[in-house]
Amino acid sequence: MTGASTSPHESDISAIAARITRPVVLVGLMGVGKSTVGRKLAAMLGRDFIDADEAIAEAADRSIPEIFDAFGEAYFRDGERRVIARLIDEAHGVIATGGGAFVDPATRAAVLERGIAVWIDCDIDTLVERTARRSNRPLLKQGDPREILTRLAQDRAPFYAQAHIRVMSDTGPHADTARAIIEAIDQWL
Repeated sequence: MTGASTSPHESDISAIAARITRPVVLVGLMGVGKSTVGRKLAAMLGRDFIDADEAIAEAADRSIPEIFDAFGEAYFRDGERRVIARLIDEAHGVIATGGGAFVDPATRAAVLERGIAVWIDCDIDTLVERTARRSNRPLLKQGDPREILTRLAQDRAPFYAQAHIRVMSDTGPHADTARAIIEAIDQWL
């Protein structure tokens, strides 16, 4: 740790980690940093990390865009639901989910019942900037990314708001967001 940070120290983090008995499941829109923050969070907690989208692609032996193109979103969501349930059952430490996963009622129920749901949220400008860096976002290929992200944020907020914890992610280091999640989990437990 550096500087005059008021976030938890390693011994505090270890104590908090010891109290976490369920997978920490990160939810939120594409681009909020679920995978990047998830890797940092898992390292800080001394747990493993798994990206649900990577697990889905591996199980299907196709990329997410290929699954969307070949079979459609409903087919993808069905597979996503099964994979996330399996990942929770396997008791992974930190699981990053795809942006739409928590909207599915069965997926949301499984995460809320058997995980610690953490909504990583951030402003639309940051999302537009972050998602512009990658071209593998099927839902953003359907029009203006800012309009799509704004609509998705509005449509999905009521679902994300059901998460146990909400943490804002800004343009600062992802480790700051990971520390904020640990502090929020500590308060929630």
